Amino acid sequence: MTDMTTLSGPIVILLYVAFFGTSLYIALRISKRKENADGYMTGGGKIGFGISAASMTATWIWASSMYASATSGYTYGISGPIHYGLWGALMILLIYPFGRRIRKVAPNAHTIAEVMFARHGRSSQLLLAGSNILGSLISLTSNLIAGGALVAMLSPFSFTQGIIAIGGGVLLYTLWSGFRASVLTDFVQVVFMLGAVVIIIPVVFFAAGGPDLFTTGSVNLTESQSNFFSSDAFYNQGAPYIAAVLAYAIGNQTIAQRLFAVREDLIKKTFVTATFGYGSAIIGIGMLGVLALYAGVEPMDGDVNNLIPQMAATYLPAVLLCLFFIMIIGSLASTADADMTALASIVMADIYGQNIAGKKRANPATMVLIGRITMVVATCAALVFAGANLNILDLLVFVGALWGALVFPVISSFYWNRVTNMSFSVAVVVALAFFLPVRFSWISMDGGVGIFFDVLSTIGIGVVLGLMAFGFFGKKPALVIGVVSTVVAAPFAIGFLHQYAVLSGSLVAYAVSTMVCVGLTMLNTGPRFDFATIAVRTGDFDEREAEPDLDAELHDLEAEIPPVTTTREDDGK
Repeated sequence: MTDMTTLSGPIVILLYVAFFGTSLYIALRISKRKENADGYMTGGGKIGFGISAASMTATWIWASSMYASATSGYTYGISGPIHYGLWGALMILLIYPFGRRIRKVAPNAHTIAEVMFARHGRSSQLLLAGSNILGSLISLTSNLIAGGALVAMLSPFSFTQGIIAIGGGVLLYTLWSGFRASVLTDFVQVVFMLGAVVIIIPVVFFAAGGPDLFTTGSVNLTESQSNFFSSDAFYNQGAPYIAAVLAYAIGNQTIAQRLFAVREDLIKKTFVTATFGYGSAIIGIGMLGVLALYAGVEPMDGDVNNLIPQMAATYLPAVLLCLFFIMIIGSLASTADADMTALASIVMADIYGQNIAGKKRANPATMVLIGRITMVVATCAALVFAGANLNILDLLVFVGALWGALVFPVISSFYWNRVTNMSFSVAVVVALAFFLPVRFSWISMDGGVGIFFDVLSTIGIGVVLGLMAFGFFGKKPALVIGVVSTVVAAPFAIGFLHQYAVLSGSLVAYAVSTMVCVGLTMLNTGPRFDFATIAVRTGDFDEREAEPDLDAELHDLEAEIPPVTTTREDDGK
C-alpha cells in the first residue's frame, strides 16, 4: 500500500467555499421575503418527476450509507454491500404502494405524525413524531461524523473542525427556504455524486491491483468473508436490513416529506427511479470496503468509519481526491439538509401547529420562525453527539429496528377502520418494552426465555413478509404469505434466532406490535372510522399567497432530465 495523499488547507477551504457557496446562492435565489409555511415544509405538494426522483435518490445516497456499506463490505466480504444496498433499495420501492394510499387519504398533509393526529389523536401523533425526532437527530449526527472523519483524514484540519464547518455550511443554505432549498440542491448533488461514483470506483480498483487483487488478496479473507452466501453476513447484515427497510419506508419523515411533496400522479415512477439510483450507487461505493479487505488494509485508528477516506487517500491522485471530497460532502449535505427540514416540519406542524396553537390559530410567520430555530438547535445538538464519534452502522440499525414497533400500527391505520388510538399507542409501547431488552441483551436468553423470544421472532418473519406482500398484492396474498413463511421458518428459527440480537430485536418489535394492535382492535365495537375525515383535518396552515409552483422555479433543470412529465396523467393531454 502506498503513502496516503492529502489535500492542503487552502484547497480544502476552496472546495468547501465552492460547494456551500453554490448551495447558498441557489437557496437565496429561491428565498422569499415572506416564506410560505406550507412551502417551507413540503414545497406545496407539486414537485415534478425529475426533481423528486433526484431528491429521493440524493437523500438516501448519504455519506453514512456510503460509509456503512463499505463497513459491511470490509466486515462480511463481497456479499456485505449487496445486502446493504439491495435491501436499502427495496425500502425505497416499498414506499410507493403505501404512499399512494397515504396521499389518497391525506393529500395535503406535511408529516405522517400529523396524519396520525387526524386518524387517532395526540398520543399516536407524539409517538411517531418523537421517534422521528430521535431518528433524524441520529441521522444528522452520523452524517457529521462521516464528514468529520473525511476532513480529519484528507486535510490538516481536525475532526472537530470538520463537523463544525460542515454542520454550519448545511445549516447556512437550508435555513432560508427549508424544504425547497433542500430539493433544489439535491438535484445538483445527485448528478455530481453519481458521476463521481462512476469514475472513482474503477480508478481505486485498478490502482489497488485490479482483477489480480481477488487472487493475491484472498488470503486476507476468512472462510465466511469469501463465501458469497455467507450465513454470517445474512444474519448479521442482510436479515436485519430486510426487517429494517420496511420500518424506514413507513416511519421516516424525510421520506414522508418527499411523498407529500411530489405530485400525486408521479409517486410510483419517482420512487422506482430512486430505487435503481440508490441501489447501484451504494453497492458500488460499498465495494471500497471489499477492496480494502482484499488489500489487507487496516482501518486507521481501528475505526471503520475511516475506511472510505483512507482508501481514497491511498489510491487516488490529488485531482480525483478533490472530486471524491466533493462527492462525500455532497452526499452528507443532501441528507443532513433533509434531516433538518424533517425536524423543522415536525416541530412546525405537529408540536406548534397541532398541539400548541391549534391548526386554525397557527400563525404562518411564527411557524417559519420556529422551523428555522429548530434547525439551529438540531445542528447544535448533532454537533455535540457527533463529538462522541459513534459507530455509524450501529446507529442506523438501531433506528431502523426502533421504527419496527410502529410499522404495523401505522399501516393498519390507513386501511383498517377499526384501529383505535388505544390499540395504536399500547401496541407501540409494549413492542418497545420487548424490543429494548432483546436488542441490548439486558436479559439472559438461556433456556425457555430464548425459545419464547424465538417464537416471537418467527412470528415477526411472517409479519414482515406479509406486510411487504400486502403493499403490492393485497390482503389475501399477504395473509397466505405471512402464515406460510411463519410455518416454514419455525423449525429453523426457534432455538436459533436469539443468538442474533439485532435481528431478533427487530422481529420481536414487529411481532409484538402486530399482535397487540390486532388483539385490541378486534375488541373495538364502537363506530367505524371514516377515512374521508383525514383530508378535512389535515391540510395547509398558510392561507397567504401561495408560493410559485416549484416546477416553474426549476424548469431549466427539469428540462434537462429526459423524459420528464410535467402534465398530469389524468388531465386528458
